[in-house]
Amino acid sequence: MKKMISNCPCCNVVLKITTMQCPECGMELKNSFELSPFDRLSDEQHTFLLAFLKQRGNLKNVQTDLNISYPAAKKKLDELLIALELVSEEERPKPEEIDVSKLMVNHSSADASEMVKAKLKECGGRVIVRTARDLPCEIWANGDGVSFGSDKLPIKPSYEYSVFNVIVDLLLANGGKAKKGNGRNSKLGQPNCDEKTVVGAVAISRGYRPGDSVFDP
Repeated sequence: MKKMISNCPCCNVVLKITTMQCPECGMELKNSFELSPFDRLSDEQHTFLLAFLKQRGNLKNVQTDLNISYPAAKKKLDELLIALELVSEEERPKPEEIDVSKLMVNHSSADASEMVKAKLKECGGRVIVRTARDLPCEIWANGDGVSFGSDKLPIKPSYEYSVFNVIVDLLLANGGKAKKGNGRNSKLGQPNCDEKTVVGAVAISRGYRPGDSVFDP
């Protein structure tokens, strides 16, 4: 059976399915069915998606599996997310091109913010870390020297390194533990999004007030 095509070979408009047939009894169902974003993937994007799932989101293993470089794998992942309509080209944060050697770090400081900044500088200003769901997350240093960007944090203004100090202070004040909180379903100040949660503490440090809707990283 040939792979279904998604675009008209004459004018390149996205096609629609008008007839579906049961291979067992021959029954036909006629209507106008929209193709999903998965159906519209190119062969190359489909191959990359299968490799990405096979390697459980480990981009390094995807590189080996497909014999491509990291920049190529990262570009293909970005293109796949856009093709699947999980992020738009306009929404996707893009790393700045900066001279990392000029990133000022206080190496004698015990602050978490300076430790993170130092580690980021050691790695050339850009690193891949893993999310709680074990997915790759890119983090980069911004040119202002006080904030960082991430493909998983589409928020403006960007988080400053001081956010790590806020979280550490919260943990220390609560015996080493704190709830993440829920900023998607709760307003700042409500029980699941107050100053004792990570989401709430970070929002307060960014100037939000009780009753505000906040970002839930």
